[in-house]
Amino acid sequence: MYIGIDIGGTAIKAGIVDKNGDIVYKKQIDTKAKRGYLEVEKDIIELIKGLINIAEDKGNKVKSIGIGVPGVADPEGNKVIYCPNLGWANVPLGENLKKEFEFPIYIENDATVAGIAESIKGVTKGYENSIFITLGTGVGGGIILSGKVYSGAHGIGSEIGHMIVGENFYDCNCGNNGCLETFSSATAIIKYAKKLIKEGQYETTLMKKVNDDLMKLNSKIIFDSAKEGDQLANEVVDRMVKYLGIGIANLINILDPDVVAIGGGVSKAGIFLLEKIKREVSKYVLYKEAKHAEIFLAELGNDAGIIGAALLSEYK
Repeated sequence: MYIGIDIGGTAIKAGIVDKNGDIVYKKQIDTKAKRGYLEVEKDIIELIKGLINIAEDKGNKVKSIGIGVPGVADPEGNKVIYCPNLGWANVPLGENLKKEFEFPIYIENDATVAGIAESIKGVTKGYENSIFITLGTGVGGGIILSGKVYSGAHGIGSEIGHMIVGENFYDCNCGNNGCLETFSSATAIIKYAKKLIKEGQYETTLMKKVNDDLMKLNSKIIFDSAKEGDQLANEVVDRMVKYLGIGIANLINILDPDVVAIGGGVSKAGIFLLEKIKREVSKYVLYKEAKHAEIFLAELGNDAGIIGAALLSEYK
């Protein structure tokens, strides 16, 4: 059995996973990141201890522990270099867990572990070369090449969300301008919709749907309105898809993967979003006459982080 921990800004999801990627037990606790790193680390340690006890009580031996973090870890998995949503910088999570537990410990970006999960049980299963893109509060990515996770020479590869794809009206949290994340995340969609509403250039029903309270605006409302034909919502979605198409085409042109999977909360817009993405990508791929990567919606949802983290040892 394997233990997988998926650390998010709101919740920490954890589970015991078998070699086939099936979750046999899972648990979730609140992250409460504002307490500081040390308190969160204590919770993670206690969570892991509980899972080990449950596995061993059922006669199962734990082979390894994998952790997905919303940021970057060093290649050795000793330190989490940067997790902006948690307020972590150079924290010794791996080092401390290795002191606490006798099992191998692996740490990787959360989008990367979700990509692993999709390759084990999801839409990219059976493909040696795949790219997973998660569209949520930000834009994350996981790249698997020749059946192995690609994280680069320094552990900071696969930062798909920070690919520069254009010039934007606001800067990214990373300090750069033009990151894919500032065009195609849920955050970006909402920001642009608010901008257009304030400028008053398009007709829209969005204000009525949020009872004139822009704080209630979210990406689902925007996509639902676009599906209904709302002019402003469609302008927002089309802009989002344009830059996402550029980003995906860049990845296809450089890496030539078998398949690209789209996950995260925004992907719940479904076929409506997928068909737009496919059309946009086709404009920018280099060899239009040649076959290129298929694009699918991811399948595993919230369980992907647990499954992929648990089986990290098989992809390292």
